[in-house]
Amino acid sequence: MTTTINTPHHFDTLSFGAPLPQGWDMASRLRHQGFCLASAEELTAHAIIAVESCQAAVPLWDDLPADQYLKDGGHYRSRRHGSFIQTLSPLTNQPALTEVPYRPHWQPTAYNALHGGMLRHFEALTPALCQLACWNPLLTGLGQLFAQIKPTQQWFIEAHQFRIDTQGGVGRPTPEGAHRDGVDFVAVIFMGRAGVSGGETRVFELAGHHGVRFTLTQPFSALLMDDTRVIHESTPIVPLDEAHQGWRDTLVLTYRAAGFLTP
Repeated sequence: MTTTINTPHHFDTLSFGAPLPQGWDMASRLRHQGFCLASAEELTAHAIIAVESCQAAVPLWDDLPADQYLKDGGHYRSRRHGSFIQTLSPLTNQPALTEVPYRPHWQPTAYNALHGGMLRHFEALTPALCQLACWNPLLTGLGQLFAQIKPTQQWFIEAHQFRIDTQGGVGRPTPEGAHRDGVDFVAVIFMGRAGVSGGETRVFELAGHHGVRFTLTQPFSALLMDDTRVIHESTPIVPLDEAHQGWRDTLVLTYRAAGFLTP
């Protein structure tokens, strides 16, 4: 059974077919459902950041190099990648974020049958992004939220800037299909879209038959997932006007307590 969620205002009241009590916070929804859809207002309030500081990041998605590793022969994805470690200070119990020297991205084929099993060397995140006022609070705020579900003193975080476009007619946000990422938690933060239809997100129980489907449309809203409990995918995007290219931008953050995935 699949439940359709139509607007961000319904995100806090629907789970896999069963309504949740009004007023549940993000951690409670994530714990109960295995996923949480958070509005921009919820996300920025939790991280104690201003929406304006998030808006400063939007133009940086115009400068993403092409993904050279697409095995389907497509040219619809551009991206950058970076890695970070979040630790709790033993003195203050406050989180600290450290960017690690650049490292390639790797996933086992068990989680990504299409692009797994190979080291992928993407261009690094730019200092312009990592030095924004919203960056550290966003990553550490989500880390603290996820630690409420899985207590840990350290998160190994990978950050991916994605732009999916329609220059070839169709753009595929998840060419590997419905999948897990092989981590503990995943955050998909929606940055914006223009001139496209499609891009519906689908989340399904890993051990069950229920799912939800929705389309992210509010900039800086987010889908948060317990990667051990759900699988997810997004449907292709197509241009509204074949004469003009469209696009869909996201920031994907993955959190893993046991270290970075390596061969």
